[in-house]
Amino acid sequence: MNKSDKNRSVRNQIDALLAERILILDGAMGTMIQGLHLEEEDFRGDLFADHEGPPLKGNNDLLSLTRPEAIGAIHRQFLEAGADIIETNTFTSTAVAQSDYGLASQAVAINRAAVRIAREAADEYTARTPDKPRFVAGAVVRRARRSPSPRMLATRAFAA
Repeated sequence: MNKSDKNRSVRNQIDALLAERILILDGAMGTMIQGLHLEEEDFRGDLFADHEGPPLKGNNDLLSLTRPEAIGAIHRQFLEAGADIIETNTFTSTAVAQSDYGLASQAVAINRAAVRIAREAADEYTARTPDKPRFVAGAVVRRARRSPSPRMLATRAFAA
């Protein structure tokens, strides 16, 4: 099955399920991450322990590389709560957004890791209950380079 056929198949599955019932989308990944009370070291992990750029705390998408088990656990919590569709932890995984942290070059790696983590969780729950397939949706916000990121706004507010 080529990629186009697979996408059409997933679309057909979703359409069929929507004809039967409402599908549930997961909740607020950022809020769940905040509940973990992570520190700078958690965001850095071993991979970025020596990062010399701006602080990484608050770069939630980076956790897909540095704390994948935490992101996977959050996906599983949403699936356990009944989510049919989970979103990747990629809200700010663009090179532009990651440049705020000096990590523009890591955008592709972050996206790949986030997709893998979400796909594994969805597949695990689909295998448990094959009559209730789980899906993964990409999550990204478009931000122009000149628009201040949430991190930049928070830094400005703190400095004021």
